[in-house]
Amino acid sequence: MSANTPQISPEEAVHRVAQVREALVGEVHKVIIGQDEMIEQMLICVFARGHCLTIGVPGLAKTLAISTLAQALHLKFSRIQFTPDLMPSDITGTEIIDQDPATGQRTFRFVRGPVFSNIVLADEINRTPPKTQAALLQAMQEHEVTVAGNTYPLAPPFFVMATQNPIEQEGTYPLPEAQLDRFMLSINIGYPTRGEEREIVMATTQTSRPEVRPVLHGQDVLRAQQLVRQVPASRHVVDYAVDLARATRPKEPPSPDFVKNWLAWGAGPRAAQYMVMGAKARAILHGRFAVSAEDVRTMAYPVLRHRLITNFNADAEGIDVDQVIEKILQTVPEPSYGESLPSKPVRAERQPPPPRSVPTPPPPGG
Repeated sequence: MSANTPQISPEEAVHRVAQVREALVGEVHKVIIGQDEMIEQMLICVFARGHCLTIGVPGLAKTLAISTLAQALHLKFSRIQFTPDLMPSDITGTEIIDQDPATGQRTFRFVRGPVFSNIVLADEINRTPPKTQAALLQAMQEHEVTVAGNTYPLAPPFFVMATQNPIEQEGTYPLPEAQLDRFMLSINIGYPTRGEEREIVMATTQTSRPEVRPVLHGQDVLRAQQLVRQVPASRHVVDYAVDLARATRPKEPPSPDFVKNWLAWGAGPRAAQYMVMGAKARAILHGRFAVSAEDVRTMAYPVLRHRLITNFNADAEGIDVDQVIEKILQTVPEPSYGESLPSKPVRAERQPPPPRSVPTPPPPGG
């Protein structure tokens, strides 16, 4: 941010982000009808600097939603169609030999792969073998790739948005737990309502195609991400996220009996981190410079559902992961208000101390 950029209050900065959110949602809705929850969770992922996995049956506009969001954010976009014969070099890039026509001297030149974009769509990510899936691990975690001993940084902002088809299992490869844990959110996409489906049919069987207007640019997204990290989270909110994550671990003594009966494995520390980060992003997207326990509860489903592994007992009783999460939310109480974090009041979410430097997200259309 330039030294001449005027400083504004946290409330004004958050108000501008909320305006930007409305503009982004409006642009995406020019193409995508309905799916409000999916769009909001994708925006949370973008502003929280995470990656997301979208799961739904064919025809629910998973791919179209991601590409439309990339247009509204005015970011470089690339799509990788994952297939069984896809190689790691098809994602990261490879070195080729160049020959100087004048001298005949040969040199290696690195040709960048499609991962060198701002938004990477990993379409049907479970259709490629684990070796190729793992090519995304370093990019997702470290925001860089290593090829032939050389490391190449990825330009920020960088997001991986993957899609997965839950009903077609032939020719698919389950994602390793290590890679699943790199995704901040797992977004389940349901069928549209009857009215929404009628609008979809009417809109897609005509000749006109709506034009998506860019709302933000790359630097605007980076400033908004910085603002998200400045949002204070009280000890109360952090403890609640930690308690929810710890309650999912069947081998831990504090976990409820139904968790020990239904889960083979629970969530790691990343779950609590992502619940708090997602709650911060959700708060500013809704115009609040404070995080509440309700924000954490809302983020529990997309953060936890791909980190919990059900066992045979749950399968035999017809219990899915979302039902386990719902019961955990009903069972784990909010912590009582105790000591606050150092130098912050107990109810920091109501009266947050203003940060020294607040980034200035642009108004819509900037």
